Amino acid sequence: MNESFPDDADGDALRRVQEHGADFSRPMRIEFSIDAPDVPTARSIAELTAALGYAPDIFVDEDSGAVSVYCAKTMLATYDGVVAGQAELNAVCRPLGAECDGWMTPGNREGP
Repeated sequence: MNESFPDDADGDALRRVQEHGADFSRPMRIEFSIDAPDVPTARSIAELTAALGYAPDIFVDEDSGAVSVYCAKTMLATYDGVVAGQAELNAVCRPLGAECDGWMTPGNREGP
């Protein structure tokens, strides 16, 4: 399957996933990254996003003290899907002073 994606950051990321052999007809784990101002806010974000069907994981960088919440969901990696996921997370996070800062996926390629 050879997808055509828009010329923006999300389209570029999807093209890289495609170049690494992912099968876009099968779901894959998409992990959205949220920058949080502090751990208590990260905990609130984790609760809210879990209620939306995401699997949240809080990470605190020991060196910088930066706090992130990684919200994973298994889904089809479509342009509309990743854009909608970011918008859904921003609707929850922005009132708490946080913002979705993109996404990543290991893809779903089988074999070497």
